[in-house]
Amino acid sequence: MDSILDAIWRAAELLAHADGLIITSGAGMGIDSGLPDFRGTNGFWNAYPALGHAMIHFEEIASPHYFHENPRLAWGFYGHRLQLYRQTAPHAGFALLRQISEGLPQGAHVVTSNVDGHFQQAGFDPNRITEIHGSIHHLQCLRPCQGNIWSAETLQPEIDIHACRIISDFPRCAYCNGIARPNVMMFNDTAWLSSRSEEQEGRLHVWLEKLNNPVVMEIGAGTRIASIRQFGEQLGCPLIRINPNEAQVRGSGNVSIPEGALDALREIHACLKEIKA
Repeated sequence: MDSILDAIWRAAELLAHADGLIITSGAGMGIDSGLPDFRGTNGFWNAYPALGHAMIHFEEIASPHYFHENPRLAWGFYGHRLQLYRQTAPHAGFALLRQISEGLPQGAHVVTSNVDGHFQQAGFDPNRITEIHGSIHHLQCLRPCQGNIWSAETLQPEIDIHACRIISDFPRCAYCNGIARPNVMMFNDTAWLSSRSEEQEGRLHVWLEKLNNPVVMEIGAGTRIASIRQFGEQLGCPLIRINPNEAQVRGSGNVSIPEGALDALREIHACLKEIKA
């Protein structure tokens, strides 16, 4: 326990001297909010029994294939996720992160592989959020017929949760009337429209140029799809890695905290307050 306490204090000291915070976030950030854990086949099938009964894995349903071959099933999965993310409140760690970042001269910028929109829901500046895999709260044409991306705000899908199928009308493209899909980068996806995420990345790089002493805080990013971990490591600044199962870091200036997001953020926030008192 002492080693975790030492890591918490080292993280707080890094933040106390930083001028900007790069928050890099993976799926583990949402676990404390009550979102399902898709790690492993059993975890995914427990969340979606109908897909388990059909022996459909996450990598299969989270791909454009089923939007073409069985769009009612595909929209059953993504429509349910859209509803779930709308109805789930971000846990208290998001607010603690905001408080930490608001105390830094240049604030924070979020870089996340999550598509749930919870950083926006928690009050983070949308212009300081980069969603590298897109957002379930935005739509595009399945084909796609044009390069348009639009908000899913008015979409209210009716889902048969037990069958994992949409029973209402499909969302439609306003230009060709074809089926729409979430503007989310899926597995084996050659039709994802990345322009919205690219605009976000452009704002991120402009902000990074302002920093002299940045710190990366990585939360809940795993090694299975390592985009978020690699991004933070490549920045070459001190890294605080929060992950209950995969917290290992390389480099003496980096910090490993093997805890869940909410517990670690509470402890870091308390230590930071004490340092600044």
